[in-house]
Order: sequence, then structure tokens, then C-alpha cells
Amino acid sequence: MLRELGEKNVNISLTQKIWDMNWGFILLICATASVGFLMLYSAANGNLDPWASRQMMRFGMGLILMFVVALVDIRVWLNLAYPLYAVALLMLGAVEVMGVVGMGARRWVEIGPIQLQPSEIMKITLIMAIARYFHNIGLEDVRKIRWLIPPLLLVAAPVALVLRQPDLGTALLLIAGAGIVFFVAGVSLWMFAAVIGIAVPTIFFGYQFLHEYQQKRILTFLNPENDPLGAGYHILQSKIALGSGGVFGKGLLQGTQSHLNYLPEMRTDFIFSMLAEEFGMIGGLLLFALYVLLIAYGYAIAYRSRNHFGKLLAIGMTGVFFLYIFINVAMVMGLVPVVGVPLPLISYGGTAMLTLLIGFGLTMSVYLHRDVDIPGKR
Repeated sequence: MLRELGEKNVNISLTQKIWDMNWGFILLICATASVGFLMLYSAANGNLDPWASRQMMRFGMGLILMFVVALVDIRVWLNLAYPLYAVALLMLGAVEVMGVVGMGARRWVEIGPIQLQPSEIMKITLIMAIARYFHNIGLEDVRKIRWLIPPLLLVAAPVALVLRQPDLGTALLLIAGAGIVFFVAGVSLWMFAAVIGIAVPTIFFGYQFLHEYQQKRILTFLNPENDPLGAGYHILQSKIALGSGGVFGKGLLQGTQSHLNYLPEMRTDFIFSMLAEEFGMIGGLLLFALYVLLIAYGYAIAYRSRNHFGKLLAIGMTGVFFLYIFINVAMVMGLVPVVGVPLPLISYGGTAMLTLLIGFGLTMSVYLHRDVDIPGKR
């Protein structure tokens, strides 16, 4: 009898959690992903295969995973933060030994039939690890340099491994995402100013140590017209596609840059350029509206969390999501160098989609357990 009552209580608890989920947030995620399916359908000239169908399958799997992650108690994720970070770091190390080379870089590992990009997983686990660290120290300690050494090492280790792949874009995303958590945790502004003061001359000095293709990307960013048929081809064709769409666009499947194969990587890095050509400025603004609502939901969830870990976790995940959007759109517009950052929920890709949905699941877990009071020094 007691066992049956216990199982009934567990079932009621799970049912209640499912009922209490933020379904508006989930609906926005599905709506945004649907835009991606439509663009991948267009990229294949009006066919679901090979990209849209696979992306929908991945999204379905990721959505199930998101629900599972959301239902897990936030205290479990607090306890798993460091172990998961360690696993992701080991996987990054495995890339050095047994990584798969693709597009001139060694960034993937094969686990059976599955090919994973550990740097994408690290974007999630790094935020979790830093959020746990700052949850366990007081606000006064955050303002002391010696207490910042451990989280800085947590950031430095994966950044060093990612730079060896080489993947400068992901390394910058790791640093920027961690920086958001540092800022929200209460790190003094003068410390950020000091880091920036050191970083600027270091960047100029470190330019000579970059790979040749990375140097070429920076030079192309400064003057893409210098090599219009070579290094500057991508960004020039992207700008042409953005401009040719006008206000209302040319219509679905009517984009000349994409469907005449002028626009490179149109299903991944430059998918926003294709969207803007086919649906114009209005289509781009509608996508931005969906993104803004998702970001607003994320920060609202963080604001309502009673525990500091949940607050930092939700803000960190939302911040990484924003960085993806900002860097990709700025890249295709020629405002930043081309660094190979996908447009979230829109670009074709497996690991990026799954890790992004896991991040949304963690944010949803914060929402479902927002009233949980986790002991800490805050």
C-alpha cells in the first residue's frame, strides 16, 4: 500500500511539473525552430531532404531531451556541475588524440555512429561549473582577486584546448559567456577594465601567432573588396543577398544568390543572408522578435529564481544564446570577422542544436524549481 502511495505521489509530482512548465517559452522555441526548417527546405530547392528532415528529427530528439533535463531537480544539476565539466574537458582533450578533421580543423570526436563537437558541450558545462562556484562564495569574496583564480582556470583550460583545434570563434564565445556570469556574480568593474586593458595589446601582439587563415579572415574583414573572388567572396556575396532582399524580400525559393549557388554555406553560417533575401527586412525583424522574446523569457526566469545558482545558470544560458545571435548576424553583415558561429535554432547542425536545447532545458529546470532554496553564501 505504502509503495503504491509513494509511486502515486511521484507520478503526481511529475504530472504537476509538466503542467507547470512555461509553455509559452516552449512554443517560442518551436516557432523559431520552424523558421529554420523552412529555410533549410528552401536551401534544398523545395525539398525536405537532405537538411530539413534531418534537422526536424534532431529537434524532436532535442525537445525530448530538453523536457528530461527540465524535470530534473535543480539541486541535481548543482551537484553534477563539476563532474559534467570534467567530462566535457576530457572530451576536448580526446579531440587532440582521436579527433576527426573537417573543414581544415580537428573539432569532432566519433562515439560509435555519433559525431560530437565537444566544444559545443563545453559552452553548457562551463556555465554550470562557474555558476556553482559563485553560488558557494560570498559577495565580498567575489571582489577579491584570489577568489577569482579558480573560475579563471575553469575558463582558461577549455579555451586553450579549443584554440588548438583551432576554433577562435568558439574560444571567444566561451570567454564571453563566462564573462556574463562573472559580471552577474558581482565581479568588480575595475577587474573587467583591467582584463580588457591587458587583452587589447595581447591581441595585437598575438596576431603574428594566428594561423594563416585566421589572419586572412581579419584582413578580409577590414577590406573584403581586396580579394572579391577569394577570401572576401563569402562576405561580399552575403552583403549582396542581404541588400537584394529589400523590405519584403523576393519570396520563398526565389532568392537568386542562394538558388544560383552564389551564397556559400547558406544552410549553416550564412542562413540569415538567405532568409533576408527571400523574406526581406520584415522577415529578419520577425525572426529578431522571436529571439527577443526568448531572451526576455530567459532573463525573467533568472529574475524569479530564489537560489543564486539558478539565477546565474539561467542568465548564463540566455547570455550564450544572445551571443550566438549577435555574432552570427554581425558576421554575415560584415561587422565582425567570419568565425563560423551558427544562427541558433536556424542553422543546420546536430551538436549545436542538441546542446542549445539542453541549455533551454536547464533554464526550464530553473523555472520549475524557482522556489527551491539551495544553501549557499548569498
